[in-house]
Amino acid sequence: MARRETIKAAIPRFIAPGRIAAANPAGFSGSAPGKEKSSYNGSQAIYHILAIAGLGVVYFVAAKLGLKLAFLYPSASSVWPGTGIALAAMLLFGYRVWPAIFLGAFLANLTTAGSVATSLGIATGNTLEGLIGARFLNRCANGRNVFDRARDILKFAFLAATLSTVVSATIGVTSLSVGKFIHPEDFGRVWFIWWLGDTIGSILLTPLLVLWSINPRVRWNLSQIFERILFLSGFVLLNLIVFGGLLSLSLENYPLEFLVVPFFIWAAFRFGQRETAVAIVVLAAIAIWGTLRGYGPFALRTSEKSLLLLQSFMGVKAVMSLVLSAIVAEYRRVEAQLLHLAVTDPLTGLSNYRKFIDVLDGEIRRADRTDRPFAILFVDVDKLKLINDNLGHIAGNQALCRVANALRGSCRSIDTVARFGGDEFAMVLPEAEEKAAHIVAERIANRLAHDRDGPTITVSVGVAVYPTNGNRKESLMNAADSDLYKAKAAAVRT
Repeated sequence: MARRETIKAAIPRFIAPGRIAAANPAGFSGSAPGKEKSSYNGSQAIYHILAIAGLGVVYFVAAKLGLKLAFLYPSASSVWPGTGIALAAMLLFGYRVWPAIFLGAFLANLTTAGSVATSLGIATGNTLEGLIGARFLNRCANGRNVFDRARDILKFAFLAATLSTVVSATIGVTSLSVGKFIHPEDFGRVWFIWWLGDTIGSILLTPLLVLWSINPRVRWNLSQIFERILFLSGFVLLNLIVFGGLLSLSLENYPLEFLVVPFFIWAAFRFGQRETAVAIVVLAAIAIWGTLRGYGPFALRTSEKSLLLLQSFMGVKAVMSLVLSAIVAEYRRVEAQLLHLAVTDPLTGLSNYRKFIDVLDGEIRRADRTDRPFAILFVDVDKLKLINDNLGHIAGNQALCRVANALRGSCRSIDTVARFGGDEFAMVLPEAEEKAAHIVAERIANRLAHDRDGPTITVSVGVAVYPTNGNRKESLMNAADSDLYKAKAAAVRT
């Protein structure tokens, strides 16, 4: 027992036990428990160091790109992508990745402007910003699933993107002020640019990184791929017209930015949160690029003022688009749940009478089209009333659930099993003839005979085949019902 506990403690949290067993099928025999623990702790430490180094490099590159948009002071960027990367990393991988953020921010600022002391102060602010924002979201806004619900997105915008960024701006600008790198009269101006840049960085990048990391799989059919290509092509073309100088309209500062609204509605209703997050980043990239070159409705005399106006627009548009896409996703989840409840029996989890009738109509149409028969089974629980009277209705409900499990286990994935009503069940067996239907009936009886979870249960089964026993829904059901009562009468005589 002690050896098992030692082995369990030595397994790194990020490695599934199944993967360890596959990599070492012979087990851990042949070495002392202390050596095993040391070996796995060493692998975990190497993995952690490599992950920290990789994240630090990504943060450093993003920070250097962001600092190219610093106009008032080299360390105060109008758009700071590092905030979005830091917050996403801490939501996805935990707080332990903070050294990567600290090192990346420190090296980026040290190689740009200031001194070692100011770079340490700025790096501290950037790290605390990510830690506090992630803590807020984990405690108050569903953590890494923050973008699933509209109210959590609003919490993200307020707690992480607006409040936690105050920490970085305050510590960073204070460090520069104490180090005599900025004049006291510029403190408020630099602080506002710093804070707004961090806010926009988190709003733009955090949703993109988190949503695509949680759900990276792409399951699009051909028509969905075509629609997304059409959307992206039209969206990029529109942004180049409005912000990129593709037409002379971009030079006149006309308020054309509202033209992107229909595309975000399109993305929210037709695609989802992931695609909406991509559209936000595409808009930001083209709009920033064009505005800095004097194109679009936000292009003013100075790049600093132009970006400030553009940031406000992008921040509001990003939050509202994410909220809309989350509302649509919530509505679809609720709709799917209601649809499931509408066609599902609440006790057994099987399809209900409504679903059975729909499937039966569909099978009749399919059989007429393909000229292939199908079978239906009516199943009735014998003497359920005796179980209810002697053991209570809870035992009776449990008996119904046991029958439901036997039906599920006796059919194919393409078959439909439904609770017809009371103690009666029905099955639809596509492309099955009478012999196959009777095999299924025998399989159900055998499963119930070997079920020892409660009182013994038997069932009577009626079979009907389309179109032999009926060429309409009503006649087919009457045939199965008649066969069922013949089986019950035979069971009573025996």
